[in-house]
Amino acid sequence: MVTSELYNTNVLSETILITPEALQKELPNSDKGKETIKEARSTIEAILDGRDHRLLVICGPCSIHDTKAAKEYAQKLKKLHDAVSDTLYVVMRVYFEKPRTSIGWKGFINDPALDDTCNVESGLRQARELLVYLADIGLPAATEALDPISPQYLSDLFAWAAIGARTTESQTHREMASGLSMPVGFKNGTTGDLGVAVNAMKSALSSHKFIGINEAGQAAIMHTKGNKYGHVILRGGNKQPNYDSVNVHLCQQALEKAKLPTGIVVDCSHANSYKRHELQSLVAENIVGQIINGNKSIIGIMLESHLNEGKQSFPKPAAIGDLKYGVSVTDACISWGTTDLLLKDMQEKLKEILPQRIDK
Repeated sequence: MVTSELYNTNVLSETILITPEALQKELPNSDKGKETIKEARSTIEAILDGRDHRLLVICGPCSIHDTKAAKEYAQKLKKLHDAVSDTLYVVMRVYFEKPRTSIGWKGFINDPALDDTCNVESGLRQARELLVYLADIGLPAATEALDPISPQYLSDLFAWAAIGARTTESQTHREMASGLSMPVGFKNGTTGDLGVAVNAMKSALSSHKFIGINEAGQAAIMHTKGNKYGHVILRGGNKQPNYDSVNVHLCQQALEKAKLPTGIVVDCSHANSYKRHELQSLVAENIVGQIINGNKSIIGIMLESHLNEGKQSFPKPAAIGDLKYGVSVTDACISWGTTDLLLKDMQEKLKEILPQRIDK
């Protein structure tokens, strides 16, 4: 690494990463996996277009920190995905990167060993291996697109992506979303501001030119055509929820005024559940009620769910060896048992209602 009095003065070291192309060759997506992703993206686009009556359900751990537990969860979710597929379209939440308000564990890609060694190449490799596994079993995956470089390594294995509340206002992330190959949801700001998500949709819909990297790992000018499958995610703000019928209607009005598609995804966690995982089911039940009462703009929900409920402290007071299996190390999640009951109940209540929302 070159240093001087004026260059890299605050950089301690640099490590050259494997190229996206090399990692994809090392861990290729199978033919079956490619069909999984292609079909899932097409299905989600149809839901957003109003051509598929099913409700999109993004469901899974707040963050991935243990691939063994993630695979066990995925096996259970795949069975549920198949069981409720006439009414709900279930996609596994697979979040490898975590935005931090100040400092903390930045996620599996950045620090897969959870010990601050930050072996990013190992994180990328393990993340891709998990995504290949999910695609092979026929379970589509969703993520938060946080780092603007990592999509070149992994994006061919995702069916849906979100831009988080902290980054929806970022020009870099709006430009990135304009070039992503899957539908992208934009969360309202952490303050609850809906305008940043609406503006993000407008921006991502447009063509952009920006600096990125290509599959060979070279710096390149990326020229995108725009992503027409952007949509808003309501996640509450400043500890105040916005999933109720009034806020949903106001969101729909704002999208109509901006001449944008009116499909809305509701995050049942975060501020909408006051960050209390046990309240997620109540938020989901409220959404079901709104749909039964005639709402047509809500096209999906998000749930934070893991094998076991709650969360555990990390990195303190728990040491790595003390971590409980299948329990989140970031936001608290509902248990698998609660998830299974909730989605089957939603299926039962909505199976006759959702087909009626499709314009004939």
